[in-house]
Amino acid sequence: MQKNINMSCSFCGRGQPEIKKFIASPTGNAFICEDCISICNTIIISDEKTFTQQKRLLTPKEIKNHLDEYIIGQDDAKKVLSVAVYNHYKKVEYNKKVKLQNKVMLDKSNILLVGPTGCGKTLLAKTLAKILEVPFAMCDATTLTEAGYVGEDVESVLSKLFQASGGDVKKAQTGIVYIDEIDKIAKKNENRNLPKDPSGEGVQQALLKIIEGTIANVPVQSNKRSPYQESVSIDTSNILFICGGAFVGLEQILNERSKNHNLGFSKVNEVNEFKNVIMPQDLIKFGLIPEFVGRLPVVSMLQKLTNENLQDILTKPKNSIIKQYQEMMKLDGINFYASTDAIQEIANQAYSLGDGARGLRTILENNLLDAMYSLPNSDIKKFTLDVDEKKLSLKYDDKKFDKNTVGANA
Repeated sequence: MQKNINMSCSFCGRGQPEIKKFIASPTGNAFICEDCISICNTIIISDEKTFTQQKRLLTPKEIKNHLDEYIIGQDDAKKVLSVAVYNHYKKVEYNKKVKLQNKVMLDKSNILLVGPTGCGKTLLAKTLAKILEVPFAMCDATTLTEAGYVGEDVESVLSKLFQASGGDVKKAQTGIVYIDEIDKIAKKNENRNLPKDPSGEGVQQALLKIIEGTIANVPVQSNKRSPYQESVSIDTSNILFICGGAFVGLEQILNERSKNHNLGFSKVNEVNEFKNVIMPQDLIKFGLIPEFVGRLPVVSMLQKLTNENLQDILTKPKNSIIKQYQEMMKLDGINFYASTDAIQEIANQAYSLGDGARGLRTILENNLLDAMYSLPNSDIKKFTLDVDEKKLSLKYDDKKFDKNTVGANA
């Protein structure tokens, strides 16, 4: 660079001969000195460290304790998820440090959740993302189609994650993606003469690369399909993929395998434990391709919720359903309570529906409809949901509720 005694740093204001080296802007009208460049570089590195180390990585026990505050039951699944998530983000930090040191790189382990509808698969994934404070995106596998067909491409999953991260690529590259109804993209039939299934095996093939780790060009707007739209490059190597599904019919495959297994003099408990262990060949027999199964090495089987679990879900979690309705009614200055008899009856009805915890909110909505319609701007400021003649009923009075009333002392 040609020396100019009139040059001065546009940032600190110092000039020659105090500063030895300058870098000029393309127009030649602005300059920055070597000291300011060093300071800017330090700030950028510090910001990157702040993002990756802004929160201490929780241990598996700490992660499970947080999950216990929001989710009832499924202790085995919580342990599996806690260990898998802890190991994943530990690998992410390790790989960042050794990336340029020619050391062993650690591969990630994605997760598969298998369990009946309404058992908490989606809630587990959402809560994990909330605890770890990382971007979270969710999609339904049934909406995904193979490239070239009408529907969403698999890259739309990453587009949702990019939007959830506020447009920050670095944040998106350490987020969590939950793909629900993954069992619906299993191969429908081995008959090759049947028409091609654009939402089945083809989607599994398309998901392979992004789940394992690749650099994908992702459209900024997931709802647009145009070759001229803006896109960003996202590295999926550090994105944790959690897939979930009910896998109706998988239990029969497990039962058949347990019958064919030579148990010898094994006890009944060992037989039951064998049935609860899902092997890769079981998933392949169900209809998932071997390459896809291999990219989901961590498999957890969730259990159907019991009647007691449903009662606890109504009242015990930090954001329990009853607490949510109580807070919603308080916005209108109304106190809402539910008796223990009502809690039991709601759980009984939900259990009989057979769709897990999803039925709880439906039952509450139906029984609280009259109160939510008529009480706002009325003189009644207190009511309770109770059981009258074995039916749920609303009671509007100002009497004190007994100790068996949930939320009476809240």
